[in-house]
Amino acid sequence: MSGTTDVERVRRWRLLLGSAAEGMGELGEDDQRRDSALTGLYGGGAGARTVGDAPDGGKRGAGLGSSAPVLHRWLGDVRKYFPASVVQVMQKDAVEKLGLRQLLLEPELLSSVEPDVSLVGTLVSLSSAIPARTRETARAVVRKVVEDIERRLADRLTAAVHGAVDHSQRTRRPRPADVDWPTTIRANLRHYQPDQRTLVVETLSGRKRRSRSAALRDVILLVDQSGSMADSVVYSAVMGASLASLKSIDTKLVVFDTEVVDLTEALDDPVDLLFSTQLGGGTDINRAVAYGQSLVRRPTDTVMVLISDLYEGGVARELQRRVRELVASGVTVVVLLALADSGTPAYDHELAAQLSELGAPAFACTPDRFPDLLATALRREDVATWAEQSGIPVGR
Repeated sequence: MSGTTDVERVRRWRLLLGSAAEGMGELGEDDQRRDSALTGLYGGGAGARTVGDAPDGGKRGAGLGSSAPVLHRWLGDVRKYFPASVVQVMQKDAVEKLGLRQLLLEPELLSSVEPDVSLVGTLVSLSSAIPARTRETARAVVRKVVEDIERRLADRLTAAVHGAVDHSQRTRRPRPADVDWPTTIRANLRHYQPDQRTLVVETLSGRKRRSRSAALRDVILLVDQSGSMADSVVYSAVMGASLASLKSIDTKLVVFDTEVVDLTEALDDPVDLLFSTQLGGGTDINRAVAYGQSLVRRPTDTVMVLISDLYEGGVARELQRRVRELVASGVTVVVLLALADSGTPAYDHELAAQLSELGAPAFACTPDRFPDLLATALRREDVATWAEQSGIPVGR
């Protein structure tokens, strides 16, 4: 038997037996993630991991019960590292073994859970397994979180965008309602008549209103929907819906894994949008950026925000070429390694550094900073400088 075959046999036994076989050899990074996913659901004891073993058989011991907030990441790993037939079995076992069945089957229990972004990610990941009688409750839980995000961030985002792009042109012949009185008074102080205590206004100053029929800037959001990006998908959906309500911005929202789906038409309802996503699976960032590139109509008035951990399953060199072309054409390209409240995300440091060098700064961003980030990009100011001044490391 060849050496390659021997190595593959050891690898498979190592994955099958779990931690009991750790002395058999080291696992690569992808196999470590597979091993972690299996251990989380079936345990890491001496018994072989046989899908379907009875709980009292001693061969399975769930390890995800105490880490429900990150269950959606486990679901993403399962979809990424195992074939579809195995994914279906593991998800079914997760629902049965980790106490999710009761959560999914009982609307009363689900409605009593304190909702947060992580729970939304989990519900969206398991949406196909949610029975009809619980579906409306699940949507209500998701909507509650969406509305909370909107209350915290929508007004700030709207104000930041208006401040960046909705300024109208100065004019010396403004309509009465558009006169800028403080500026007008300062400009005419030399005409003040002390004896009459009157200011003679020779020159008016104001703003000429722009037509609201056309957007002033284009924003393209490309959102990685792999399992590890679940929180970012939730925030992106809400931010995208808020931007779509502004006439001064033409917003496109595209989600991707190995496929690319344009969800712009669903932006009027972020809850529907979230349930249209398919969290988990592989990643083809180059394909998503290629689609985003096809949406660019006026490069110098376009901001493209790529939200991804940059673990590219496609062609990284081709991705770099596309980003270089976009930046050279005048598009402002920003790479967010995460749009979430969590700490420093795991991401491809090498690719992040390469994209930053091409003029597409890559860094993680919390949702509360996103309005200021977007305003900086819309004003065509240096986003990398903004990030560094905000204490955010770029492309490292």
